[in-house]
Amino acid sequence: MILSMEKICKDYLRGTEPVPVLRDIDLQLNEGDYLAIMGPSGSGKTTLMNLIGCLDKPTSGTYLLSGKNVGTQSDDSLAALRNRYIGFVFQNFYLLPKLTAQENVALPLLYAGVKKKERLERAAEALKAVGLEERIKFYPNQLSGGQCQRVAIARAMVGKPKLLLADEPTGALDSASGQQVMELFDELNQNGVTILMITHEQAVADRAKKTYHLLDGRLDTGTEAEHEEKE
Repeated sequence: MILSMEKICKDYLRGTEPVPVLRDIDLQLNEGDYLAIMGPSGSGKTTLMNLIGCLDKPTSGTYLLSGKNVGTQSDDSLAALRNRYIGFVFQNFYLLPKLTAQENVALPLLYAGVKKKERLERAAEALKAVGLEERIKFYPNQLSGGQCQRVAIARAMVGKPKLLLADEPTGALDSASGQQVMELFDELNQNGVTILMITHEQAVADRAKKTYHLLDGRLDTGTEAEHEEKE
């Protein structure tokens, strides 16, 4: 099991009053899973993504990531967990404009202490895997939106994380580019990559093997007979 959440709650303070955002979240992911979580604006999707991605800690409950209790980790330990176990893909790419595609992809390896020659070699391999071997020296402003997202996916995967977290991965793309990105996700999952994706688009969620719904801070996973499970 890659992650296990049990009775996760998250509150934020408004003045001195706690405001509940997530309530009693139970979630498990095993290696090779491909899960989409859908929910309207304000349902708590971003907060849940931040918790899963070790960008924040729960107010209560237990979150185990690869057997490690996230709630008891220091900030430095959380950063190490993120870098080792999780790859992030965001709607807006977050590529550094003054770095080439290869240099952007190599960044997580820099933080992991990998030497420059190996960083660049592994980044080139990752870009080849997403079909951008001829664009490794291009800067973000020389790439299309779909190409930028593929660079972001290569960056997320270069460290060989256990889990790929995608937050609205097609939200800033046209339909053709979005289709290409989702085909790449399908291929990654077929090759054993575990994917958890947050989206508000039904067509995107339909690519996953399972779809759960978040509403008013509660996650509806349904039952084996009720939740959608694609072949």
